[in-house]
Amino acid sequence: MTYIDHIRALNCWNPENFLPFVVDGTRMGWIRHRFASQLGDFPDCFITSSRQVLLNPELKGFESRSEAVAAVLERLAESGAVRPLLGEMFPVLSEFGKAAALQIDRAVVSQFGIRAFGQHLNGYVQTGDGLMMWIARRASDRRAFPDRLDHLVAGGLPHAISLSENLAKECREEADMPQQLAAAAKAVGAISYCCEVERGLRNDTIFCYDLLLPEAFIPNCTDGEVGSFELMPIEKVAEIVRHSDEFKPNCNLVIIDFLLRHGLISSSHKHHALLSEGLGRLPQNK
Repeated sequence: MTYIDHIRALNCWNPENFLPFVVDGTRMGWIRHRFASQLGDFPDCFITSSRQVLLNPELKGFESRSEAVAAVLERLAESGAVRPLLGEMFPVLSEFGKAAALQIDRAVVSQFGIRAFGQHLNGYVQTGDGLMMWIARRASDRRAFPDRLDHLVAGGLPHAISLSENLAKECREEADMPQQLAAAAKAVGAISYCCEVERGLRNDTIFCYDLLLPEAFIPNCTDGEVGSFELMPIEKVAEIVRHSDEFKPNCNLVIIDFLLRHGLISSSHKHHALLSEGLGRLPQNK
C-alpha cells in the first residue's frame, strides 16, 4: 500500500457498467444495469431504456419529484432492493451551488451515482514535540466502516444546509467542539473522486478544512459515531496512510492533501505530481 494506491482505488470505474440517470435533460448520476431494471418496474417515476434511466418528465418541480422517488424507495426498501432508508436527505444536482432537482435519501446515493458532498476537518495541534493530529476511531456499531480510523470531524452535506452551518453541527456532534472554535476552521479547498462500489458509484466532492487546535482541547463524541480519539504525531498518521488501509478510504485522500499542502510530502517524492493531480482538487466554495 502506498499513497498513490489510495488515490487509484478511489478513482476506478467503468462507464459501461452503468446507465446515465437523467433529470429534465441533465445527467445527474449513474445507475447499474440491474438496479435500472428494478426501477423500470415503476414507470410513473422512472422510464428506463438501454441507453438511460430517465426520471419521468411528467414529474415537475422539486416537491413532486422528491415525493415520487421517496414512494418508490420505500417500496424498494421493503423488498430489500435498497438498503434501509436513513431519513437524511441529500440534494440531487449537477453542480454545487445550483438548485437541487430533487432530494433523495442518503442510503441510496451511491445506487443512483449522484454527486454527493461532504466536509472533513483536519484538527491538528502544534506541540513541543512537533505537529500532531487528532484521529477518531469509528464506533464498532457503524453501518459503514466500523472500527476504522477517521478524521476528528467528517460528515456528509445534507440538503438545505450551508457549509458553515453543517460544519458547526458536525463539530458539535462529533467532537463536542464549541462553535467559536469551529468557526476558526480554515477552508483549504476541495478534493473529488469517483469509484465503483458494490451497489453503485461513489461520486464525491469533499470540502477540506484545517483547524489549529489549542493543546488544552480534548474532543468528546456526543452522537455515538466515534468510539475513541487519539492525538497522533503527524509522522505516525502519515505512516498509517502510507502502509495500510486502517483509515476510512476517503480520509486517506484528505490526509494526503494535508501532507502535500504542509510540505510533509516533499516535492522530491516520486509520486508528488501524480498525487497532486489525482486528488482532483477544486477551489473551496464558501
